[in-house]
Amino acid sequence: MMRALHRWSGLLAALLLVVLSLSGAALSLFPAAERLTSPQATATLSVANLAARIEALHPQVEQIRRSPSGRITAYWFENGAPQAAIIDPATGQGISAADPNPFERWLINLHRSLFLDDGGRIVMAAGAAAMLVLALSGAGLVARRAGGWRRWFAPLRGPLAGRLHVEIARVAVAGLLLSSATALWMTASTFDLLPDGPTSPAFLNDASGQTGASVAAMDRLKQTPVAELRSLSFPDPGDAADILSLKTDRGTGYLDQGTGAVLAWSDLTGWQRVSETIYMLHTGQGAATLGLVLGFMALGVPAMAGTGLALWLAGRRGRPRIRGNVAAGHAETILLVGSEGGSSWGFAATLHAALSGAGQTVHAAPMSAFDPARYRQARRVLILAATYGDGDAPASAGGFLDRLQTLSVAPSAPLAVLGFGDRGFAAYCAFAQAVTETAAARGWRQLIPFDTVDRQSPQDFARWGRSLGVAIGIDLVLAHQPVPPAALPLMLLSRRDYGADVQAPTAILRFALPEIALWRRLAGHGFGRFRAGDLLGILPQGASVPRFYSLASGRRDGFIEIVVKKHPGGLCSSQLFGLEPGDTVSAFLRRNPGFHPGRGRAPLILIGAGTGIGPLAGFVRANRRQRPIHLFFGMRHPGSDFLYDAELTGWQREGRLRHLATACSRGRMPRYVQDALREEAAEITRLVARGARVMVCGGRDMAAGVSAALTDILAPAGLTPALLKAQGRYVEDVY
Repeated sequence: MMRALHRWSGLLAALLLVVLSLSGAALSLFPAAERLTSPQATATLSVANLAARIEALHPQVEQIRRSPSGRITAYWFENGAPQAAIIDPATGQGISAADPNPFERWLINLHRSLFLDDGGRIVMAAGAAAMLVLALSGAGLVARRAGGWRRWFAPLRGPLAGRLHVEIARVAVAGLLLSSATALWMTASTFDLLPDGPTSPAFLNDASGQTGASVAAMDRLKQTPVAELRSLSFPDPGDAADILSLKTDRGTGYLDQGTGAVLAWSDLTGWQRVSETIYMLHTGQGAATLGLVLGFMALGVPAMAGTGLALWLAGRRGRPRIRGNVAAGHAETILLVGSEGGSSWGFAATLHAALSGAGQTVHAAPMSAFDPARYRQARRVLILAATYGDGDAPASAGGFLDRLQTLSVAPSAPLAVLGFGDRGFAAYCAFAQAVTETAAARGWRQLIPFDTVDRQSPQDFARWGRSLGVAIGIDLVLAHQPVPPAALPLMLLSRRDYGADVQAPTAILRFALPEIALWRRLAGHGFGRFRAGDLLGILPQGASVPRFYSLASGRRDGFIEIVVKKHPGGLCSSQLFGLEPGDTVSAFLRRNPGFHPGRGRAPLILIGAGTGIGPLAGFVRANRRQRPIHLFFGMRHPGSDFLYDAELTGWQREGRLRHLATACSRGRMPRYVQDALREEAAEITRLVARGARVMVCGGRDMAAGVSAALTDILAPAGLTPALLKAQGRYVEDVY
C-alpha cells in the first residue's frame, strides 16, 4: 500500500512538484541576498532615533517598514508624488530605490498560484499535499529498505538510479516535509480556514486632540529597538484625531500624535505567532540560512522525479505484470518475492497464474512489504528468495529478517521457502536458507521443506511445484519459461590462447564495444557504463539460462574482455572457444557492485588463480592513480598459462601494480597461491593493519584455501577473514 501510494503520488504530480521545487529553490536565494546587501541597524538603535533621522530628511514620511531580513524601507510624498527608498539606518538616507524585483515577483506568482489566482493556489496546495504524502511514504520506504529507522544511513546496493533516489531522499526528506506542511498551513490561512487573523485592540484612552509631538521624544518609540520593528505608520498632521500605528515582533500599538502616549496595545495571539513562525520557515524571511538549506533540499525533487521515473520504467520492464493480484487481506496464499535483478518475479508470475487457475486467491508482493497483520485470511505463505552477493538480502527483501525476528508470535499460516541461486557460488541460496532458519527459530510452522532452484532451472521449479501441490491438495503444474534478457551482439576482436600444454585450455577474449544510443551512454544503462568485476551474461545456443563471466575491463578501456576456461562438455565455454575474430556472440551486462575495489588509497590485496585473474587484471589496468596493489596469482605452469604475463610486467613498470607474487602448481616444487600468501605473512599483516581490502576471485577450493591461510596469518594480529568481511574489507567472487 505504501509503495503504491508513493509511486502514484509521484507519477501523477511529478511535473507540478518540479515546478514547485525549482521555483521554491530560486526564491530561497532572495532572503539571503537581501540580508547580505541591506545595511543592518545597530543593536542600540531605537525606533525613535530611526524615525527622527528619516523624518528630518523626508518631512512627509508616511511609513517605515522593516523586513525580516533587516532591510528598512521608507515611504513618503515629495511634491505630491509618492516616493520610496531603502534606508541606511545609520544616517536615515536612502541608498537605493525600493522598486520590487520583477523576476522575484514573477517567481512568487508562479510558486504560489501558477498565475491563476485562487484556483492556482488550490492547485499548488494539492501539489504541496502530494509532496507531503511522498515525503512521508518515502521516509517509510527508505526505513523499510534500510532495515529500520536506526539504519537510516545504512549502505545501499542495487541499480544506480535506485541508490541515487534513496540517497537524495535521505538528505532531502526532512526539508520536504517541512516545506510541504508549512505550505499547506499558509494556504489554509490565506483562505481563512485558521483562526489566526489579527485582532483589533480596544482603545483605553481617547486621543488628546493635540498634534506636533516629536517622534524622537516618544517614550514607547525610544524603548523599542529597531530589531523588533515591523512597521511605523505616521499620522496625518492635519487630522488631530489621527494616531501613530506601531507594529513590532510583540504586537500592535497605537500612540497619540500629540503626547506620544500609548492609547492601546494588543499582543500577538498564539495563532499569529505560530503562523509567523511557519511563514519564516517556509519562505526563509528572517532565517536566510534555513531558507538556503530548504532551497537546496528542494533541488532534490527534480533529481528524485527523474530517478523515480527511471525506476518505475525499469520495474515495468523487469517485473512481469501479475494479473488478478488479490488484496493481502482477502488472499488465501501470500506470495512474497525477494529479487535483485528481477528474474525471481518471472517465477512468481508463473506460480501466481498456476495457483489462480486452480481456484486459489493469491496476493504477490516484495518481501520488503512483509506484514503478517494484513494476512487475515491467509492459509499459507510462500517465499521465493534470491541471494545477493555473499548471502545478503536482495534489493526487494530489505528489512525482512529484522521484522521477522521482532515478531512476538509467528504467523499461523504455514511457510514454504524456495531459494534461487547458482551452485557455482559459495553462498548458494544463503539468504533463503537464513529466512528458513530464522522462521524456524521463531516457531513458524513449515508447509514443505526448504528447497532450491539452481540457475533458474524450470525443472527444479516444476519439481518444487509438485511438492507444494501435494501439500495443499491440488494438482499444481509449474511450466515456467524464463524470459531471455535483452542482449546485444558482441564482435570478437582478438583472442589469446593458453593452457593447452597443461590440459586446461584457457582464452582471453576481447570484444568490441557494441553500438548503443547516446542517451543510454549518458544514463549508464547496459553497456553504457561498466567496470571490471561486473558480469557479462552470455546465453548459449540451446540453453535457457545464461552463463556469467567476470569482466576484465571497464568502459574506459574501450573494449569488453573476459577470461574463459574450456570445460569438458561445457555448452557455453565450447561455443566461446569456437569463436574467431569477426564472429559475434549475444551478451548482456549485469552489475556486480559487491566486487569492486571501491574508492580511496587503502592498499588492495588481490588473490586469484586461473581464470580468476580476469577481474583482478582489470582492477590493475584501471589503477591510473597508482593505488598500492599487491597481486597473488596462482597458475599451473608459467610457460603455459601465465595469463596477462606481458601486461602485468608493463603495469608494474608504470606503477599500477606494486607487487606481484606467483605460484605454480605443476613442476618439481609445486606451490599454490595460499603458499605464496604464507611466505609473505608479515607483509600481509602489515597491509591489513593499514586498512587494506582483500579481494579473492577463482574456484571454491582455492578460495577456501586462501581463507584458511589468511586465518592463520592474521590470527596474531587479532584479525580474521570473517571480521574483515563484516567490515566490507574481504570480498569474494568464487565459482
